[in-house]
Amino acid sequence: MTVSCLLLFPVSGLSQLKGSVEQISLHCSEGTLDWLYPKGAVRLTLSPRLPSLAVGPGSSSSGLITACVKPSEHFHGAQLYLERDGVLELLVGDRLESSPPPRVRCFSRLPGERVALFVQATPHQDISRRIASFRYELRGDWTARLSLDSSPISNEEACRPCNNTEMLMAVCTSDFVVRGNIRSVEEDENLRAAVIKVSATRVFRQKYTLFTANGRLSSRGEIRTLLQCGVKPGPGSFLFTGRVHFGEAWLGCAPRFKDFKQAYIAAKAAKQIPCELPVD
Repeated sequence: MTVSCLLLFPVSGLSQLKGSVEQISLHCSEGTLDWLYPKGAVRLTLSPRLPSLAVGPGSSSSGLITACVKPSEHFHGAQLYLERDGVLELLVGDRLESSPPPRVRCFSRLPGERVALFVQATPHQDISRRIASFRYELRGDWTARLSLDSSPISNEEACRPCNNTEMLMAVCTSDFVVRGNIRSVEEDENLRAAVIKVSATRVFRQKYTLFTANGRLSSRGEIRTLLQCGVKPGPGSFLFTGRVHFGEAWLGCAPRFKDFKQAYIAAKAAKQIPCELPVD
């Protein structure tokens, strides 16, 4: 088994005793677990060292941690549980070849809660190659704006337009800040998401290469959001902000640029901007 992020734990199920439990602490904010020939169990405690600004738009540093796991399409040979205060909840079952791709699962840890991921090997008679593999992300207050596993109340929160305070803070804390236009909107039924095709006229910041040059004056990229938000293509220039979620851009605040500029100029005049952005 390997856990990759800032640290690497090379362990194989072939060398693990049946019934044993491997204990690992996850101090990285994101990474991958690959468990080859699963045997016994692995318990991963969530202890991320998060930066003070690892919060979502409009959030405060309350000690809340949001975690998401994304099983590989070939996750096999084990079951993945959420362990919360000693109680197990199944997140991902052992998949059959004919099973649909597993979906992303997200959950939150409240201050004082004891939370871990518990991966348990399932018994098999043969010794064919099996790999229980998944990616994980640990963040501060993401709220529900990019959760794919949300309740109806959270969906409503995710689609709510940002107020002035939230969109000004989003410029400072988001993984990407881009000015651009909506070219088209498509549906990704597997992710239950809308894919917004964006033509960016200015990329202020991007954590990864999400928007690539398409000629001298513009770049193109994709941003995802929940289908329930009902995003439609239309005219106008927007300021897109959000988080990178398993390598993909997910929408946070997206005001019309003229509305953001008006709020930004007013906040700057009142010396209430959390960070600066060239809006001219």
